[in-house]
This record gives sequence, structure tokens and C-alpha cells, in this order.
Amino acid sequence: MSNHRKPVQARSRKTYELLLSAAETLLEEVGVERISTNLIVQRANLTAPAFYRYFDDKYSVIEALAERLMQRQNTALTAWVARYRDKGYDVLVDRAEELVREMDTITRQQPGAIWIMRALRAVPRLAHVRLASHHFVTDLLTDVYATYLPGVARERIRRRTRLAVEIAYSVDEMLKEDRNDEAEVFEDLSYIFRSLYYHPDLAVPPPARDASAETIPALS
Repeated sequence: MSNHRKPVQARSRKTYELLLSAAETLLEEVGVERISTNLIVQRANLTAPAFYRYFDDKYSVIEALAERLMQRQNTALTAWVARYRDKGYDVLVDRAEELVREMDTITRQQPGAIWIMRALRAVPRLAHVRLASHHFVTDLLTDVYATYLPGVARERIRRRTRLAVEIAYSVDEMLKEDRNDEAEVFEDLSYIFRSLYYHPDLAVPPPARDASAETIPALS
């Protein structure tokens, strides 16, 4: 359940956006521990009553920022599914790295993203945002993969997909902390995805790999 109140009127939306903008900038500068409602209000050049009209505390602001970040990622996933769902199972597995790169680009464009991601894992009251997004991603991908695995129990496909989703989000967070060996990280991630989705219990043989094939380029 959300702990922030979204505005309706245009003037109120402007105030709301000023607070969110101030909060994401401060997260980038000082992190979760040091950010406070007073700092947010001062940076936005607003009053405390204006803040509390929409938010209960700093975690309510982080919740709003997290919901936006997760929604942008979910939108990217929906577009990715639309591109590849009819291209075949092998293409879906092969292009999973592309999806993770898109997620990486989205989070890199979000100021304070690493702190938002950490808060979603560390603060119990924010866990629902992370879990709702992860379940959305898992269920949508499970639906797509299941069409190519008619003889496999949906529970098995979903469990395998949930594991892949959690690994992908962990890689996204890891890359915000350290981009060393980025190319190798994505290469390893592709190997993990292939191991999960070409496991013998799915009865899908992996396609032959072309050693000369180009790798997926990093998204700017």
C-alpha cells in the first residue's frame, strides 16, 4: 500500500514534482541515511506543510521514486516482449541480455538509483514495490515462455523465471556499484540464462552457437 498521496491539480503536481526532483538529487548526493525531510524541503524551496500534504516521511518519497523507476522498467519489459514473443524460444533466451541492458540504462538515467534499489531491499515497508514489480516481470515472462513449453508445468517455468529475474535485478544493482568487467558480467549472465532455460528438465535442446556472432552492444 502506498504511503504517499498523488496530486490531482496542475499546481499541486508541480509542487509534488519539485519534491521528487529534490529528493532524487539529494539521494545521489548524500544517500538514504543522511537524506531528511528538512533537506528535501530546503532543496525544493518549499515548506514543511507542502511536503506533508503528499508524503509522510522520507521513505514515502523514496517509495514514489521507486514506483516510477519500476514502472519505467516494466514498460521496457512490455515493449521487449512485444518485439520477441513471436520470434521463438531460442530468440527469447538469446535476447534476454538485451532486456537486462535496457534495465541497466533506465536505472543509470535515474538519479540516486542505487540508493533507491538498496532501500527497496533494506526497508521492510518498501518491499512491496520491489515485489510487485518482480512478480509482474516474472508472470509476464512466464506466460511468454510457457507457450513454447507446453509439456512443462507452469510452476516450474515460473520458478525458473523468478530466479532469472532476481539474478537480473542483482546484476543491475551490482553494475551501479562497479562497472569493471561489464562485458564479462553480461557474458556470464547470458550463460546463466541459457543454463536456466536449456536445463534438461525443460526438454529444450540449446541451439548451436556461432562463435563469430557479434555480442549485443551496450545501450547508451
